[in-house]
Amino acid sequence: MNFTSEPRLDDGVLERDFTLGEIPGTLWMPESASAAAPAPLILLGHPGGVGRMYPRLAGRAQQAAADGFAAATIELPGSGDRPRSATADQARADLRQALQAGERVSDDIVDRLVLPLVDQAVPEWQAALDALLALPEIDGPVGYSGGVISIGVRLAVVEPRLAAAALFAGSYVPRAILDEARQVAIPLHVLLQWDDENNDRQMALDLFDAFGSKEKTLHANLGGHTGVPQFAGDAAAQFFARHLR
Repeated sequence: MNFTSEPRLDDGVLERDFTLGEIPGTLWMPESASAAAPAPLILLGHPGGVGRMYPRLAGRAQQAAADGFAAATIELPGSGDRPRSATADQARADLRQALQAGERVSDDIVDRLVLPLVDQAVPEWQAALDALLALPEIDGPVGYSGGVISIGVRLAVVEPRLAAAALFAGSYVPRAILDEARQVAIPLHVLLQWDDENNDRQMALDLFDAFGSKEKTLHANLGGHTGVPQFAGDAAAQFFARHLR
């Protein structure tokens, strides 16, 4: 992990850009974090394009810092300035075509779009976690917050350092990920926008039902993809406060 910018202070939050190999990322730290008092960590998931998502990611990171947590994100494969995937681009085009025609999105399209992304992104998140936890100002426990929800599911299955996850239901889910969800055992807080134009609501409900966690909460709100109410974010913050402190 190589830091590429000096810390920038904003409302008590230290922000540092980094690269992990060829993967860009950003780390946000509360001023209170130190080697003597390391901060728990929240990994901030997103659908790709850190630059485009920056205002929302920074807002979530500032909330995390206010609660005493460090937060970090990395760019997804095929997004931002990272090399594009011809397979993913074709699957995305097929998805748009099916939606525009009012047709059901086939399992084949979902698999081609999501599974290669999960297979590549999850090891990258684990490598980032290795590097982040090596910093003296950061310690466990670790949480995961956001989407792509299939990435969060896989991480919850394979990453023992993950203690809790707040997952955003807003993307298509392969049936293989539904099967993996039965192995998830950590506490979950799942956010669902009921009228999300980008979300298959029944698929999200099926995924929530499949989770094997003894503690899982579905927080559903009326409204579209970008209409998440502030109190829903507050509830997710309270969830992490319970499980990461």
